[in-house]
Amino acid sequence: MTDDELIWRIAGGSGDGIASTSQNFAKALMRSGLNVFTHRHYPSRIRGGHTYTEVRASSEPVRSRGDGYNFLLALGDSFARNPREGAYYGNEEAKPLLENLDDLHEGGVIVYDSGLLDEDDTDNLDARAEANGWHVYPIDLRTMAREHGREVMRNTAGVAVTCALTGIEPETITGMMSDAMPDKILDPNLNVFNQAYDYVHEEFDVDAPDVTVPEGEHDEEQVLLSGSDAIAYGAIDEGCRFIAGYPMTPWTEVFTIMSQALPQVGGISEQVEDEIAAAALALGASHMGTKAMSGSSGGGFALMSEPLGLAEMTETPVVLIEAMRAGPSTGMPTKPEQADLEHVLYTSQGDSQRVVLAPGTVEEAYDHSRQAFQLAYEYQIPTILLYDQKLGGELVSVPASHFDREPNPATGKMLTEAEIEDAPHDASGKFERFRHDVDDGVSPRTVPGQKGGRHLVTGNEHNPPGHISEDPDNRVAQMDRRAEKMSAIRAHLDDDSLNYHYGPENAEYGILTFGSQQGTVEEAVDRLNETGISVKSLTVGEMMPYPIDEVSAFLDSVDEALVVEMNASAQFRGLTQKELGAYGDRMASLLKYNGNPFEPAEVVEGFETSIDGDDQVSGNETRFVPAAGD
Repeated sequence: MTDDELIWRIAGGSGDGIASTSQNFAKALMRSGLNVFTHRHYPSRIRGGHTYTEVRASSEPVRSRGDGYNFLLALGDSFARNPREGAYYGNEEAKPLLENLDDLHEGGVIVYDSGLLDEDDTDNLDARAEANGWHVYPIDLRTMAREHGREVMRNTAGVAVTCALTGIEPETITGMMSDAMPDKILDPNLNVFNQAYDYVHEEFDVDAPDVTVPEGEHDEEQVLLSGSDAIAYGAIDEGCRFIAGYPMTPWTEVFTIMSQALPQVGGISEQVEDEIAAAALALGASHMGTKAMSGSSGGGFALMSEPLGLAEMTETPVVLIEAMRAGPSTGMPTKPEQADLEHVLYTSQGDSQRVVLAPGTVEEAYDHSRQAFQLAYEYQIPTILLYDQKLGGELVSVPASHFDREPNPATGKMLTEAEIEDAPHDASGKFERFRHDVDDGVSPRTVPGQKGGRHLVTGNEHNPPGHISEDPDNRVAQMDRRAEKMSAIRAHLDDDSLNYHYGPENAEYGILTFGSQQGTVEEAVDRLNETGISVKSLTVGEMMPYPIDEVSAFLDSVDEALVVEMNASAQFRGLTQKELGAYGDRMASLLKYNGNPFEPAEVVEGFETSIDGDDQVSGNETRFVPAAGD
């Protein structure tokens, strides 16, 4: 079997080094000229539990995980709780092999560590291999690693076996190892690599590889980044110099990156006792004139509802991150889902005014992060960046030039002391921070310590200098002014849209999605058009204020549209119908909420189901909901 791409899955237990090994392997393939995309699946355990990472590599651009994979390196779980047959959670030691077989392509390759997994663990593997044309290589990687001192080096041995079986030049990997490893561990890893590579050539006929790796060449320098990387770097480039947070998967990755990077640019990171304190601390930093951010995942973000409302009432600019995961409650902490959309849009008190952006790619994660700070500080409003574990954790090769932008330290309508002197003040001398008559609803602000800038700040409704006020006329004026910001922001975004159109402009059908499903949907659009079905897609990145005109124009231009999202209640479809007030009879839903993101083939099947008028898809991974009236 040969393929035009390698989709390599390395599987083991949490703590077996799966993530770092796959990252280095992906980086090596990128450096060799290939485009790469990784997908990570891991349990909510520190040690043990089946985990895997896929590395998809192609000479062509890749925007999504693939449909299944063609090469399995099964290390076994060296931290298994109970490897005995009949254990409550099954034979965890063998799960990295046995639980991955359903997705392996016909003619694919299996390499498993026979030093950890014996024949009793393989569960009739020979019969399944014969039926599917799989090529199986049991190799004692564990013993090779132990001979050189460290069992974890069986990962290195497994990568060497991969190279030998697919025709990857050893220097592709050993060069990466030399760059990444300190001398203390480099030499033993190189020895393990060479031993495993030579062993395959001595024991097996590999002149005609079962799976081949394509050749490629980049037109420009590439970098390997996740959405979490991009969000953090965008924040720093946009001038963020303060972050407060409390760890919670998967938001922790952004918090960790920011905490490591901020001190290098003169910034501050604070880990606090809970998410209420984190958001409140970020508000305090912003109140003092610093660009600030905080964030969490679903359960932690719920605690931020009160300080979020305070930011809205006091018009304190701040950026909050919400990294979605499967809920409710603790749910499945390490699995992706898009079910926090309504939570983020509507949590808080009263008539809320906020901006919500949802990036769909690594490049957009950087762009939206920068835009979030621009909107927050220009319009003095909390801005929320909404993403999920999929986008936050997958690594993608992207052009380095995309991130070559000028920094932006601007903090919006913040007055100098000279400007304050000429600004309106009330009879007591207090600065009128919350004036009624201002452009775009944005009243200029001062920061503590500025001469003439003294005013009051409260979570109660207040008059222009900040005194608590329950006067009806003042209440209406202040509410109307704050609401006016949303119209101004909508006009701002209309001039510089964060929504992404893909496919032929005059297509007959449409697919609508948001966030991390963007690349998967676009690959499905390509496949459908190749079969003669005219389809285009729109990925919406602006959740609030919603792009009513742009989405309406898209839906008006097609006969039918399929809405693709990772949740059980069709929240994005519901938002679209709520904001547009129409099109319910033109939109069907394709939903997935089992903890795994969509594969392109699932979107293709769901779309074909929609236009064929069927009630359900054939598999049990996704759920189809027809348009209203169908």
